Amino acid sequence: MTPILVLGFGISPAIAVGTDLLYASITKSGGVLFHQSHRTIDWRIVTLLCTGSIPASISTIVVLDSLKTTGFDIDNTINSTLSFMLILTALVIIFKGYILSRLHTSVGDNRDHYIALLKLRPAITLFVGLLLGILVTISSVGAGAIGAAILFLLYPNKPSINIVGTDLAHAVPLTAIAGLGHMHYGSVDFALLTGLLAGGVPAIYLGSLVGKKLPDKILRPLVAALLLGLGIRFAL
Repeated sequence: MTPILVLGFGISPAIAVGTDLLYASITKSGGVLFHQSHRTIDWRIVTLLCTGSIPASISTIVVLDSLKTTGFDIDNTINSTLSFMLILTALVIIFKGYILSRLHTSVGDNRDHYIALLKLRPAITLFVGLLLGILVTISSVGAGAIGAAILFLLYPNKPSINIVGTDLAHAVPLTAIAGLGHMHYGSVDFALLTGLLAGGVPAIYLGSLVGKKLPDKILRPLVAALLLGLGIRFAL
């Protein structure tokens, strides 16, 4: 959400994304400490995801910088990727419940197929990390809702709190590496980052209080509608 907010103030997409990546790595770190203290992080899955995402993120930064020197329109690429990721995130939020219910039914009806999938799951997890590394580095979107949704699909028997903690533990190093890459190439505004942290940290606390009082059936459609609308806006 942060890149959308700052893009409205005439800041280039590259700087918006780079700044948001560092902002996300900082603000999400506290959540990782919380989950680690409650032992709700599967570090084996985190390692698989990072094995794909970290090299992919670094490679993406190198490619973006190389394209930049050729005069390639990086901002347009970022806008298009951001639009795609926002729309995809909105759809995941809307249909997650239905997808998960269908998955659990399918697992029960096709036990043999599910057992076969288990053998491929580590490779699939690594590949998912690779895709997230590319997409998150370009758009700064996807390390949250989309990453968690994919883990729910791959690990349907794992408790929800463990999925959230594992996804968060992967998001922090990914956004940090991607953010540092953007910083190396001058795509981070530190004044903007300071302002976002000053306003964002209290807002996260207040938002969590408000979120607890709003029913999920109201909060989920509101968030999905906002993301979908913004994604369509950036696509136009």
